[in-house]
Amino acid sequence: GFKIREHTLNKVPYLVVVGDKEIENNAVAVRTRKGEDLGTMSVDDFEKLLAADVERKGRTKTEI
Repeated sequence: GFKIREHTLNKVPYLVVVGDKEIENNAVAVRTRKGEDLGTMSVDDFEKLLAADVERKGRTKTEI
């Protein structure tokens, strides 16, 4: 709905959904801004994905 569209327009790179099922499994459901479904992954795996993305784009963690 509204929140997804608002964040897409603001170019937020990842949409993370945390529902009851994700909480139970210590996981998050992830989609990219372009709508690509990355599926459900552990919080640790999502953190690794973000770190790799930051490194690939040449930014430091404090700039984000």
